[in-house]
Amino acid sequence: MDREKTVDVCIPVYKPDPEFARMLQRLAEQDYPIRNLWIVNTEEKYWDTSFEKEYPPCHIMHISRNEFNHGGTRRLMAEKSDADLMLFMTQDAMPADRKLISTLVAAFEDPQVKAAYGRQLPRKDCRFLETYTRHFNYPDQSRTKGQKDLPELGIKTFFCSNVCAMYEKKTYLELGGFPERTLFNEDMIYAGGLVQAGYSIRYQAEARVIHSHNFSDRQQFHRNFDLAVSQAEYPEIFQAYPSEGEGFRLVKATAAYVCKKGKPWLVVPLFTSSVSKYAGYFLGKRYRKLPGWLLKRCTTDPGYFHLG
Repeated sequence: MDREKTVDVCIPVYKPDPEFARMLQRLAEQDYPIRNLWIVNTEEKYWDTSFEKEYPPCHIMHISRNEFNHGGTRRLMAEKSDADLMLFMTQDAMPADRKLISTLVAAFEDPQVKAAYGRQLPRKDCRFLETYTRHFNYPDQSRTKGQKDLPELGIKTFFCSNVCAMYEKKTYLELGGFPERTLFNEDMIYAGGLVQAGYSIRYQAEARVIHSHNFSDRQQFHRNFDLAVSQAEYPEIFQAYPSEGEGFRLVKATAAYVCKKGKPWLVVPLFTSSVSKYAGYFLGKRYRKLPGWLLKRCTTDPGYFHLG
């Protein structure tokens, strides 16, 4: 492996907790060196200064919660970094071992690969249905995705998650980087443009982080609403490859799995969760037609729409 490539890690943070400290420790223990750790912390009052004292590569930028933006905040960190490769993570993505960074770096030995993302493993407290979703979206087989895969994979060709994703800085600059303003989905918006430019994305299954959530139906509704809004704002990437087909495929596969495992009663929460997801997605795709009062109730970020 080429160990001459420099790597910076970029993490947006809100209310860091002891788990975040453990994450920093695991990053410090990686077998591939991190040059800089760029952190944008939302609300300075929640920041523990011991983090930067214990991990000298840390560079902290504080912003208000109103200033946070999924695309713009990550652009800010990218602008600070002049590394060859930038690894974007979320504060709750725990490296599973010491080889996370080196395994992602190895993906760039293929000169067509300009982005690589890791596998997300379920936490110990992850519910049964969400555990299957993790395995469905993050299988144990790696794959390189590009334009030739669009007929087979559709929108999953663009799939790339900033929970744990590495990008080549040179290409990032050439393509204009993450959108300056987006409600959600900045990773797939950039990845879609990357594929359209003729480059490839690598799903690196051996690069593993522990990351999952037990979202309620209400939370699933809000997340899918915001996801659909971001897709509606970038029709040049998503219009030809809608998400509905992949969503229905997941539901069918999950229903078959729970029945196979002798847990048919889980079809009920699967149904309610799926209805919530689809309702949020359906409304989000049509957000421009919704009155302000309804937008406020559907999104996780009413301020994004300047509703007053």
